[in-house]
Amino acid sequence: MPTLTFAAVSRNYFNLPVWIAQHAGLFADEDLSVAIELHESVDEVTERLRDGRVQLAYGITEHVVLDREAGGRLTILGGNVNKLPFSLIAGRDIRRIEDLRGKVVGVSSLEAGSSSLVMKLLEARGLSYPGDYEIRAVGPILARWELLQSGAIDAGLQGAPLDYIARDAGFPSVCNPREEVPDFQFTSLNADADWAAGNEALLGRFMRAFVRAHERFYADREGAGRIAAIETGVEPRYLDRAWAEYTDEAIFPRDGDASTAAVQALIDISALIRAVPDRKEATADGYIDRRYLRAAQREVAATPGRAA
Repeated sequence: MPTLTFAAVSRNYFNLPVWIAQHAGLFADEDLSVAIELHESVDEVTERLRDGRVQLAYGITEHVVLDREAGGRLTILGGNVNKLPFSLIAGRDIRRIEDLRGKVVGVSSLEAGSSSLVMKLLEARGLSYPGDYEIRAVGPILARWELLQSGAIDAGLQGAPLDYIARDAGFPSVCNPREEVPDFQFTSLNADADWAAGNEALLGRFMRAFVRAHERFYADREGAGRIAAIETGVEPRYLDRAWAEYTDEAIFPRDGDASTAAVQALIDISALIRAVPDRKEATADGYIDRRYLRAAQREVAATPGRAA
């Protein structure tokens, strides 16, 4: 049985579609073994994809844009977090974004991802970086939650379901980013374009399971919650709320596709901050290669018994 290595960030709810494919036997149905690596650094996930240690990843979409602008070969094959599932959670003594003046905001990386979004949200409230507050790279959602509780940072984006847990523990949400940025491709299914082109049959097996996993997430609330509990360790009551938010708001794409509008929003926001000339004029679809997903969708639809 052939094996693919897949990288993702931490024990994060964002990884649920690939966990569903693993637990529900969807990879096994394709006679495919997938080794899932979890890393605490978003940059590490992209580096491992770039140097070939892994073949596929749920990675920061902005990393793909930056890589391609620098002459790299990373590409987006499918969606993951197509809309923002975050709340900006602050320490118990903070009530408004304006109270973050002189404070420390934790992000996953200074190079990409949540830092661009944080800068935009605070800039809209009159807080400029770096003069009015500090941004500190502290790692993904779980790490930010631990540091927020300890007082090492004063605020950070927390994704469902951890934002529910934080609010129940008395930590206020000072902003819902999705209300201000309705579309934003935060993470996506990424690969090296040359690897994908040279391994089309193998990739096709993965993509068929990927398509079915998204269908199953929407169709099987209890099954999705059970798998999420095993992999994240979060209480079922919070996971059930997360499932409702992710399905009601289409945070995970039902068809597995990346969103052109969401990638464009990412480019526009990032271009205000990152020093990459002319990137704001790039078209979102130029970073997305949908041919493998489209082939998988057709094959799943045409094969009896291969729906979710």
